[in-house]
Amino acid sequence: MIELPTFPGVGTVVNCVALIVGGLLGLTIGRFLNEKLQQTLHMSCAIAVIFIGIGATMTKMLSVNVEGGLEMTGAMMMIASLTIGGLIGEIIDIDGKFERFGEWLKIKTGNEGDNKFLDGFVTASLTFCIGAMSVLGPINDALLGDCTVLYMKSVLDMILIMVMAASMGKGCVFSSVSVGLFQGAMTIFAGLLAPLMTEAALDNLSYVGNILIFSVGINLMFGKKIRVANLLPALIIAVAQA
Repeated sequence: MIELPTFPGVGTVVNCVALIVGGLLGLTIGRFLNEKLQQTLHMSCAIAVIFIGIGATMTKMLSVNVEGGLEMTGAMMMIASLTIGGLIGEIIDIDGKFERFGEWLKIKTGNEGDNKFLDGFVTASLTFCIGAMSVLGPINDALLGDCTVLYMKSVLDMILIMVMAASMGKGCVFSSVSVGLFQGAMTIFAGLLAPLMTEAALDNLSYVGNILIFSVGINLMFGKKIRVANLLPALIIAVAQA
């Protein structure tokens, strides 16, 4: 059995490598698929992301009451997070900055002629950066030397990016840059973030984060209808309400 070297951030390195390898495999597979098959694969990926978001959200949204029935929880937290976070995101224009970074990356990597690059990069970046695992994983890695969460995330991400890259192209592979920057920052600031990541905070983060993942799936299915990047501050608002 191969033992991976241990140092703060190794989990994020493995995650990024998994994204690159999975993305390259997806690109290789995509070359053998005609446009109709790529469209089918794209729709399959959209459906998968939508139901990942729905399923994970339901685990936080619904609880069993004393009578054995289901009841909705956290509605006000969700509404406040999405509303306030969305307003902050629109004012800052995170979506616009994200797209400009994607355009810069497209030029710097010599992919100016790839019309799918930006959509692939933004969609994959949001999919793999949003969620409790992207926060909790780097914190456990930095403070406890435990990369279990990030290794699990790496396997899941590798499978999903294969499908995404096969239908959406090279831009998906470069989501590894976003993941590296985001999770790297989480690793660096782990000491400051750890006290804030209570069980309630992680529940709220997962709750709202998975709604954003669902929104990414909607964009995959129907074209860009939701400026998901502008909703990212909702994650901070959700944690603040814990």
